Amino acid sequence: MGEPTKIQGTCNERFERVRGVFTNAFKEGLEVGAAVSIVVDGERVVDLWSGWMDAGRTRPWQRDTIVNVFSTTKGMTALCAHRLVEEGRLDLEAPVAKYWPEFAAAGKESITVRQLISHQAGLPAIRKTLAPADIYDWDTMVEALAELEPWWEPGSGHGYHALTFGWLVGEVVRRITGKSLGTYFRETFAEPLAADFYIGFGEELDDRVADLIQGPMHFNPDEPSFIEAILNDPQGMTAKAFANPNVFGDVPMSREWRAAEIPAANGHASAAGIATLYGALAAGELLGPDAIECARQEQVCGPDLVIPLVTKIANGFMLTPDQEPCGRNPKAFNHAGAGGSLGYCDPEARMGLGYTMNNMHMGAWLIDPRARALVDAVYEGL
Repeated sequence: MGEPTKIQGTCNERFERVRGVFTNAFKEGLEVGAAVSIVVDGERVVDLWSGWMDAGRTRPWQRDTIVNVFSTTKGMTALCAHRLVEEGRLDLEAPVAKYWPEFAAAGKESITVRQLISHQAGLPAIRKTLAPADIYDWDTMVEALAELEPWWEPGSGHGYHALTFGWLVGEVVRRITGKSLGTYFRETFAEPLAADFYIGFGEELDDRVADLIQGPMHFNPDEPSFIEAILNDPQGMTAKAFANPNVFGDVPMSREWRAAEIPAANGHASAAGIATLYGALAAGELLGPDAIECARQEQVCGPDLVIPLVTKIANGFMLTPDQEPCGRNPKAFNHAGAGGSLGYCDPEARMGLGYTMNNMHMGAWLIDPRARALVDAVYEGL
């Protein structure tokens, strides 16, 4: 096992509190490898990394280390949709079937794009059992969703579309642009900004990918958890939302997973890449003011039908509910990922933050406490 590594990178003196929080997480054994990057008004004011890319602690974490950021990917998928809205090519009030005619099957002809992008469509899981390999086949997944009958009346409630969000929104983007979501995102946003964020990539990047490590479970045994829901009802909606097809175990570290485009869950990014994108978004470089207001406009808030939490959802991005405050600006928006990663945007402060890690913590939260502590520390320097 390697010796502990020092905190590397740069940090503007105004944000020394961020360095302190990041350092303490390693001292307390909360991290194996991690990075945090912050862009304010176009300037990278924090760019720190430390630790190891593997459980054996033989491969030091680098500035350009990328890691699977799971649902942090959804923010990039939403960004693609909002660019099309801003260009007048996508109407949030229009039926999804306007762009994807096959989607109208099974009573879904009236579901709007806004309901789809805000987790109100009632399509968080596919009922029929899928083969493990189906998750890598775009056509198989979108055809299964097109024929699916909603689990609840669309618009009557909301529930986190953990995996299906990416195929649902991604297929709308594909029908409009003629490009896959990963290709459209890469060409429109990632490559022009030279941002390390990939939705599907080849083996040429594999050496830069950090291994995922199962970390601690922080669930209160007296409170419900989605893991309990999965175990207690393996054929239920929540179980199928996360495990049909299965995404647990070693699946996210396979070459097949990395090569596929799963725009709700398999984005791989560096902290610097996430911060570059959210920093540019916060500065108004990727979307105009009206489009940003649309993106962060609250659509629903309350008990989630899929996960046992209160969720507060905008148009594709997440907001922080009162039960789980994060930062000082209630108009800031974000998307976090399973295990701990986070992309965070505050247009008023012109600030974007990216946090990545490989020690996967699980708990009854929307944003990992490690990430929340970093966000709170940023505001002390703004």
